[in-house]
Formats: sequence, C-alpha cells, structure tokens
Amino acid sequence: MERKYPNLCKPITLGRVTFRNRMFSAPMSGAEITPECNIGLRSTAFYELRAKGGAAAVTVSELMVHPKTDASHAFHLNTQTVGSVPSFTYTADAIRRHGAVASVELSHSGQYAGTYLLDKEKKDVMVQYGPSEGTRPDGIRVAALTKEQIAEIVAAYAENARLAKLCGYQMIMVHGGHGWLINQFLSPYFNHREDEYGGSLENRVRLAREVLQAVRDAVGPGFPIEFRMSGAELFEGGYTLEEGIRIAQAVEELVDLIHVSAGSYKYGFSITHPSMFREHGCNVYLAEAIKKQVSKPVATIGALNDPAQMEELIASGKVDIVVMGRALLADPELPSKVAENREEEIVRCLRCFVCMAERGATQTRRCSVNPRIGRELDGMEILPARKKKKVLIVGGGVAGLQCAITAAQRGHKVVLCEKDDTLGGILRCEQAVDFKHEMYELGVTLEHQAREEGVEIRLSTEVTEEYALAQAADAVVLAVGSEPIVPPLPGIDGEQVIVVNDYYRQKDRVKGDEIVVLGGGLAGCESAIHFAKEGKKVHLVEMRDALAVDANIRHRPILLAELEKQGVICHMEHCGLRIEKEGVVCSVGGQEALVPGSTVICAVGQRSRRSVVDKLLDTAPIIKQIGDCVRPANICLAVYEGYHAALDI
Repeated sequence: MERKYPNLCKPITLGRVTFRNRMFSAPMSGAEITPECNIGLRSTAFYELRAKGGAAAVTVSELMVHPKTDASHAFHLNTQTVGSVPSFTYTADAIRRHGAVASVELSHSGQYAGTYLLDKEKKDVMVQYGPSEGTRPDGIRVAALTKEQIAEIVAAYAENARLAKLCGYQMIMVHGGHGWLINQFLSPYFNHREDEYGGSLENRVRLAREVLQAVRDAVGPGFPIEFRMSGAELFEGGYTLEEGIRIAQAVEELVDLIHVSAGSYKYGFSITHPSMFREHGCNVYLAEAIKKQVSKPVATIGALNDPAQMEELIASGKVDIVVMGRALLADPELPSKVAENREEEIVRCLRCFVCMAERGATQTRRCSVNPRIGRELDGMEILPARKKKKVLIVGGGVAGLQCAITAAQRGHKVVLCEKDDTLGGILRCEQAVDFKHEMYELGVTLEHQAREEGVEIRLSTEVTEEYALAQAADAVVLAVGSEPIVPPLPGIDGEQVIVVNDYYRQKDRVKGDEIVVLGGGLAGCESAIHFAKEGKKVHLVEMRDALAVDANIRHRPILLAELEKQGVICHMEHCGLRIEKEGVVCSVGGQEALVPGSTVICAVGQRSRRSVVDKLLDTAPIIKQIGDCVRPANICLAVYEGYHAALDI
C-alpha cells in the first residue's frame, strides 16, 4: 500500500523502544482524578481512546512527584495511597493493549501549586515553593526551596519513575517547561538564587540535570526518557531561544527525546496553546532551531492537525516527531485516518478552548466536536440498533448532520432534508472569516461522513407537515436551528446594513474603511477582529457593560486581548437608536451619540425557529428536538445533542 504521508507513518526507535509512527499524544489532564489523587476510571478510558485511535505514544498527565511541596490536586503515585499503583497499572494496560507506548509525565508545579484546585481559596492556606523567595502576581507568597527539599524532590522524581516502570509504563516524560518547577529554575525571571542552583545557565540547568540523572538511574539504560521544555519563554525577562538551545544541549546526553513547546503558564497561555488567532504550527520554529544544534530526536507541538503540514515537517528534517493535544481530543482517530489515507474524514480541532474551559470550571473534559470526550465510559462504540427504523432529520446544520451520521452508523435508514442548497447551517457563515474557517470545514467534514455512511441527503427541500407525514418515518428529528435577531431599528433595512449570518454571501456590500459592528457578543467580537485584521477601522457597539459574555472562560480573555491588539474601538453601554448613512446613533447616558461607519454589521444574536418546530411535532411516533431550535447555544451542545438523540432512537 502506498501511504500518502509515509514519513508521519514511519516507526521511530527511542532507547530500546520502537514507536509505530511519528504522531504522539500530548499529556492532557484526564477526565477524573479521585479524592486520593488516583487515576479514576473515566481518566483511564480517556487515555485509552487516543491509544485506540492510533497514536504511537499516549502520555498520562500530570503526575505530581512531591505532594509535600506541591499540593495540586493532580495525579500522585505512591505505595502509601490505597489504589494508587493499581490505577496507574490499569491505565498503562489500557494504553498498551492497543499498540501504543504508555508514557507518564512527571512534574512539580513549584510556585503554581494549587492551580488545579477547584476551591481556589485553598491556595491561600498553602505554602507555595519556588526557586526563590517572592510573591506571585495574585499576591500569594512564595518560599524558596532549601537544598534539603531540592534533594527530596529529585529523589521523588526517581521513585515515581521507578514505580511508573513497575506499573507498565514504557517511557517517562520529565516536564521542564511551561512555568512549572524545573522551568522556574531554568528561568532568569523566576530564579534569583545565589547558590549553585542560580545565576549562570550552568547553575540554572543543574536541577533539570539532577532530575534526569536520577530518573535514568531509576529506570535503567534503554528506557526512553523524554524531556519537555519551552524552547523560549517568550515574555520579557524570560529566557530566549538562544538560551533554549543551550538548555537542550545541556540535557541531551541524559534523554532520548527533546520535546520542544513554548511559553509559560502565567505569561503565555495562548502561546503554549495557540489560539485560533495564531497560525497552525506557530511554535515549530523553536523545535526546528533546537534540532539543528542537538544530536537527539526532537518533537514539536502547538496547534498541529493538518497531515500535509505535519508530513512536511518530518520529511524536511525540521523535527522527528509531532505531538498533538487538542487535535486528538477533536478526533482521537486522526493517526489511524492518516495511516489509512482517510484524511478527508478527520474532524479538525476548532481551537475554541471548550476543552480547557470545562476543565477549569468543572474538573471534567468536554470537546465541541467530539461528544465522547470525558464520557468514554458511556461507550466508545456505537452499537447497532435492536430494531432498524426510518429516521427523518429536518435540518442540515451541525446538530442534524451529527445525528444523521450516528443514526446511520446504528443501522437506521436515514433521510436528511435541508431547505437550502448546501449543508452546514450556521457554520457556512464562518467560511468568510480566516481564523474561523475550521468551523466551516467542520460542516464539510460532517457532510462527507454522512454521505459515506449512506445518509440520503435531500437539498433544497423544505419539510412541511404534509411532507413529513408522507415519509411515514418512525422518528423525526427536528434540527432546524435558529435565525438572526434583527432589531426593529429605523434604518436597519438600509443598503449599508449586513446581517452577520449573510456576510459570507454579501462581502461585496462592505463599503468604506470604517465599520460599525452592532452587538458585542461572541459573534460580534469575532466579526470586529476579522474586519480589523483586514485593515478597517472598527467600532464595536454593545449595550451592556461587558463584551463576549457568552464566550467560555478560556477563550474570552484571549478574545478581549485580540480586540485590543487589533485596535477595535469598543463602545460600551451604547444602546442603538437608529441607523443613518453616517453610522449608528446610540443612546449613551440619556444623550445621543453617533458611532461613525459606512457599513454596519448586525450581530445582536440568534433566536430559535420555534414556528417551524411547532408545525412538525405530530409527524411521527418519535420526535426529537436538538440544537439551536431548542435554544441558541454553541457547536458543542449541538454535536452532543445530535449524537445522543441518535443513540436514543
């Protein structure tokens, strides 16, 4: 068989272990950490899904090696905690039985201990430790580790590595990046020690070398050790790429793989986890530069999900391995699809940060485009229906498409009707916005999957009550979506006004260099950024005192920072009164004010198409309502509801 991406699919040997391809699963916190800090059953299933999907290595995150100085509620591995060793063993087994190499990330949070605590007030009563005395940006005091404590921590790394090997793990990752303890020692910003652990780079790298040597002594020769580092910290006062290269050179004799990431926990979340406003692979240059200066294999990470791009990185010799995190949440089967030349079936990560927002809010996992994430114990397989039914799905947006795919996979005869001449629903709007194009591509991918599963798709077909009854379906799924809210303002029907949903079809109607976006929710803010990136002067009008309140807790601060970066002029507590040729007249504190612009983009929200739903409620014995027609929400909820509606039929 000729593989389209031969270099991605080529095995690689690290130490004495051979990995089946060059696509590794990054350490991501699991779906369940028990009160005792063991790996819960949901986390075991969470990691197993990526192994089953074809990743060469699956790394369990994060094993905090020294609870006495790192009280983060993350995984701990020790013989004193009941269930600790078994939980790690069962997880290694779950990964290995699918042909992946089981790895575990050894870490210490340093001064950011407590980051993972759901009850953030507990941080105030904890002692935070770092390389030097100081105060965190949030006001919490940091105590400098003593040499005795450092020695204890080094020994703890070794002991945890020994136990991990005993549990069946075949590789150890030592986390030396992202602002955690080892990185804090490497960083001139955090490390102000005057002993042998501070000052020169040789001294600052001492802890990393001691840890790696201790781990090597614990696991023995030939056992792969991966060192994860930030190629550069990328903030003022942090170390640069030049020092990053020297750090890599200083540790390479002790490791088998140098895993190059970027940034720091406190000063670069959207760098370490590149947002939709950054290019895919924007951090690769760090790994590429380091690879030129070291003899050991180098891995890269950072918003990589395009097989063609990843193939080029390896084929050209820029890196040896690509590591993916969010991409393998969106589609755990990405490596298998690459190997089988099925890349058109890959569901791409949207970089919407739902996965990380859910982690911060509820300590669980969720993914906008993958309803199984965090819920793997509910069933990784879509089982055939006991009795096959005829299912009519009304609406070809993301909810309807996901429902159609899943229902067809269960063996039902599925007919999907869409009143427009293309599928994708509201996702079609995103094709005009470069940084949201993957949302548009999601609709294209789901359509491809639906057709592959044998769904009968009828375009330009409006479903009336008579039409639905004539189909004699056993189940009708209503996924008719929502429609834009158009406020009854004088002038709203003017030639200069474009409803945001229609922009992708009416781009030529945008006139002039000054734009007013009416509505400061998520859609309005992202539209404002789009026009600003095109070089327009953009005014964003919002009647409330806050922007993007419908954005998740991870995406919102990045979005607000991008608005500022792009120079968008934000008009808060401005209530639109009327639209004139010169712009939008608003009420501000009882006074009228003109917000100037030659084009007005209306982005004030969506409302459910309930009138359509109400006419179809008695057209079949089984009626399901999913997606925006129930309540306008987001892609995540639409996918989840579509998937489970199909499982219930």
